[in-house]
Amino acid sequence: MNGSPGGAELTVSVSEFVDLVNQTYDYVFTGITIVGELANFRVSKNKWVYFDLKDDTSSVKFFGTVYMLPGPLEEGMLMQVKGTPHMHNLYGFSVNVQTMQPVGEGAIRRAAELLTAKLQAEGLFEESRKRALPYPPERIGLITSRQSAAYADFIKILGARWGGLNIDMIDVQVQGEAAPEQIVMAIERFNEMAEPPEVLVIIRGGGSADDLAAFSTENVTRAVAASRVPTLVAIGHEIDLSLAELAADRRASTPSNAAELLVPDKQTLLQRLAEDTERMYDAVHEYIFEGREQLERFVIDATKNTDRLLQNQRAQLDQSRQLLQVLSPQAALKRGYAVVRHDGKVVRTAADAPVGAIVHIEVNDDDITARITGTKKKEGKR
Repeated sequence: MNGSPGGAELTVSVSEFVDLVNQTYDYVFTGITIVGELANFRVSKNKWVYFDLKDDTSSVKFFGTVYMLPGPLEEGMLMQVKGTPHMHNLYGFSVNVQTMQPVGEGAIRRAAELLTAKLQAEGLFEESRKRALPYPPERIGLITSRQSAAYADFIKILGARWGGLNIDMIDVQVQGEAAPEQIVMAIERFNEMAEPPEVLVIIRGGGSADDLAAFSTENVTRAVAASRVPTLVAIGHEIDLSLAELAADRRASTPSNAAELLVPDKQTLLQRLAEDTERMYDAVHEYIFEGREQLERFVIDATKNTDRLLQNQRAQLDQSRQLLQVLSPQAALKRGYAVVRHDGKVVRTAADAPVGAIVHIEVNDDDITARITGTKKKEGKR
């Protein structure tokens, strides 16, 4: 490198010139953000990204990697790119990309549409892959900005409705260039815990499309979809819908609604418990009352049936007693009949008591002893 004594002129080689220019860029520009319309966008070898940003009069070349892309892009989008100017020794001047994102409501909406179509085709928004959330959970992982109204509303509603929950919180930026990376790192951190929370809650209050853009980036959406911890996402107001919400297991319309979906209202439960207790008491009382009535009817019926049975048995007993009285030998003796016994045995024929035998004759009121002096055949008997 040669120069005049006064330093007005400088003679350098090509390589020295490139080095000098890059040293100057590094000194002057630690980083610069450029806004322009996307043109000549192409991806090489699924790794390198080349594109231009242009306005009405100028165009600047950019170089980066696919990992810096916020999602699918198309020509004509208004992009905001942060990078460092650099002179390549063979390919000339370009800006090395550090971060990039669409800007302007139209560009953001179009980028979201392209990314939505891509992720939807991959099945990230399918209902069949969504998991049920524990209800209520004992431990919650919360990702949001600690200074936000969303955080204050969520904690307030959660405490008022239930309380006593263990909440682990990671404070992140919820808008701006650093937000997507911080949100992804927070999701990964919760998932890498030895004992992760039962549910992962990601919330942010309302804002413009630019403010909410971090939650529709590809890396945040994929991180939510890939979480092994069930996710609940509430971004913005009810009318706002981010891609992270579509990928989550459950979407809430607002941060306050997220708290309402996670836990029941203990006052409502206590009131319901009191009502259920009263209904149960009434049902038991009615059951006992009906049971007592049934028992009383059963006792009355059983008593009647028992009395009827006793009467029938008593009548049958009387009939049997009368029959026994009719068939009793004593009854025959009262009618004039007698029983003759010889040697303790009843005499049924003349042969049972031969002539000369002593017999005992039982009549109604006494016993008679007699001797057999003779027998006579009855007429008609042989």
